[in-house]
Amino acid sequence: MYPHSIVAEDLAFPEGPIWMEDGSIVLVEIALGQVTRVLPDGRKQVIAKPGGGPNGAAIGPDGALYVCNNGGFKWSMMDGLRIPGAQAEDYETGRIERIDLSTGKIERLYQKIEGGSLSGPNDIVFDSTGGFWFTDLGKHNDMGTTYGGLYYAKADGSSITCAVRGPNMNGVGLSPDGKTVYTALTTERLVLAFDITGPGTVAPSPLGAAPGRIVTGYATRVFLDSMAIEANGNIAQATLLDHPGICSIHPTTGAHEWFDFPDLLTTNIVFGGADMMDAWVCLSTTGKLAKCRWPRPGLKLAFYA
Repeated sequence: MYPHSIVAEDLAFPEGPIWMEDGSIVLVEIALGQVTRVLPDGRKQVIAKPGGGPNGAAIGPDGALYVCNNGGFKWSMMDGLRIPGAQAEDYETGRIERIDLSTGKIERLYQKIEGGSLSGPNDIVFDSTGGFWFTDLGKHNDMGTTYGGLYYAKADGSSITCAVRGPNMNGVGLSPDGKTVYTALTTERLVLAFDITGPGTVAPSPLGAAPGRIVTGYATRVFLDSMAIEANGNIAQATLLDHPGICSIHPTTGAHEWFDFPDLLTTNIVFGGADMMDAWVCLSTTGKLAKCRWPRPGLKLAFYA
């Protein structure tokens, strides 16, 4: 087990952690439909209650919080673990929300797309120009499964583009030079890379049904969740079930370096601190936020608050 301490407990399926320069971590509690600040001493402060299923989150160029809201899950408890399932009975739509961190005011930026609506927005990362890439994981319901993909949008709500359509797109990250966008396919157990050709556009694949190029894949039931990028370009990929933890992936060789954590759904990691070598990890089914020292610095994101 990788050495770590627990800085907060009793969280309702935490995800989307963001390191703030005051030392706090802003994250979502998906099962409560709320955004929470965890102070360095472990105390919690509710920032906003957007409802649905707030998921991935990032600070935008205006200092506001941009949230992927998946619309909500059904939940079950199994041996004391909180497990997400199909879409919630009161599911309305997936959406992208902007939240003022000082007032908690919530604004819906996007929910409609060409041909329909967003299904289950999941993870988000801003580029240096102030636009953001995000994934839509899709939704499971009694009628079947909806698919999302990889999207690009402007922070002012004026434009949204689907770059790639596909199932189970979960984590998203940008290479240090900003030229490559990575996504993780949860149940396909693949990390994909796409060469960025412009705002919201990526290089075409030889076969549309098999987009991107494979960075790495996993055998057995090692499902994939969110990701963060290290300063050296490695992809810090959250892994679930058969090998829960964080897997640091070399972006060109696909080589794996494992960091084990004690939760079947270890979903997210974020880097921070003065040297960017502090890391916070979401242990989601047990409702805990862990902190550890990473062996290398994480990549500084485009915007902080």
